[in-house]
Amino acid sequence: MKRSTRDLISEGRKLDGYSIKDFLHGYVYARWPYLYIGIGVGEHPLSKIYQRLRSVIPNRRTDGDRRANSQGGVAERYHGKVLLSESARSLVMVQEDLDIRNLERVIPYTIARDIVLQNPDHIVALECPCRAVRENPCLPLDVCVIVGEPFAGFVLEHHPERSKPLSREQAVKLLEQEHERGHVHHAFFKDAMLGRFYAICNCCSCCCGAMQLVREGNPMIISSGYLAQVDASLCIGCESCHSLCNFEALSSENGLTIVAEDRCMGCGICVEICDEGALSLERAPSKGEPLEITALMESAISRQAESDPWVQTLAR
Repeated sequence: MKRSTRDLISEGRKLDGYSIKDFLHGYVYARWPYLYIGIGVGEHPLSKIYQRLRSVIPNRRTDGDRRANSQGGVAERYHGKVLLSESARSLVMVQEDLDIRNLERVIPYTIARDIVLQNPDHIVALECPCRAVRENPCLPLDVCVIVGEPFAGFVLEHHPERSKPLSREQAVKLLEQEHERGHVHHAFFKDAMLGRFYAICNCCSCCCGAMQLVREGNPMIISSGYLAQVDASLCIGCESCHSLCNFEALSSENGLTIVAEDRCMGCGICVEICDEGALSLERAPSKGEPLEITALMESAISRQAESDPWVQTLAR
């Protein structure tokens, strides 16, 4: 058994209720992500067999499981949060181990919403499974950023031909290059990955499996907490931003760009490409709280200080 596999098991055993089934799910997902994702997005020959099996195998979930999945089945267990570029960069620049839980305001799912970073300087670029399984994928492929242990070590040890270690500075450069290509940063969470954040994916609408499922009505991706706004006095109606919106949230009305608020995920790509400066991002409380790691760290320290007399004494 490889060392990274033992590390994954060791981390899992620290969780309440962690089972062999949980380990096997996580192991299969991380060990064979191209098969896993390929089947999931319908690009693998086994996809049809998988769908037939799902249709005939009885659903044995408990009532509690059904309640936990009330927001959309797979979305509860595997989902992404849109990040602004600055938020994505901050997440790979974390200098210390983190343990931030109770993130229901930021990650409004009942499963997989913790940020637990161990050895956050261990960062790996992995060839994107969503791109790799497509017939004509967007390039480059190595744009999935795995952050922290035990995930980074597992990827390097099991996929040496498809992954490479990154410094924090290299990770930031990768994020910036993907943003310039018009791709969206997503922080991904999965129950099988110890129920927490494990990667920043840089997604294009043509390849991304999560975006594909969103178009099919599965709420796998949640907003950054921001919403694009149009300044009518500056918009010239050129429509150059429309085709570059990954979520098809922009259209025209009376010669001006308008934003479909139900589709906009607040990624900020349109803001960057508008030469007239007619687009901006504004906080939208109805879209949830942003995943801004610096603010979350400060909030966690504040909560600890309030509950820990020793920390209060040190703070004085």
